Amino acid sequence: MTGAVAGILLPSVDSLPTWDGTGVLAGCLLLASSLLTLLGGRPPWLVGLIVGMWIPLHSIYFGHDFGMLLVLLVPLLGAYAGWLLRLGITKTPHTT
Repeated sequence: MTGAVAGILLPSVDSLPTWDGTGVLAGCLLLASSLLTLLGGRPPWLVGLIVGMWIPLHSIYFGHDFGMLLVLLVPLLGAYAGWLLRLGITKTPHTT
């Protein structure tokens, strides 16, 4: 649910007429998907799709631009980075 909210809010900010921050948006997609995977424990492919699908869906529906499917690579990369970090944390031996 949180991933869908983040995925919907980020493109709505990007669609503002005064906003021109593609790098900032990409960074937010990367950070949101990695944090959600790290904290939530959901499969990384699912988190990446839920967070990142909204921009390509908007572009395909309104502009018939299927090239925007490449945008999915950014949140998928972030989700898998969060997953690897989660694996590293859980596999680290804890000594007390």
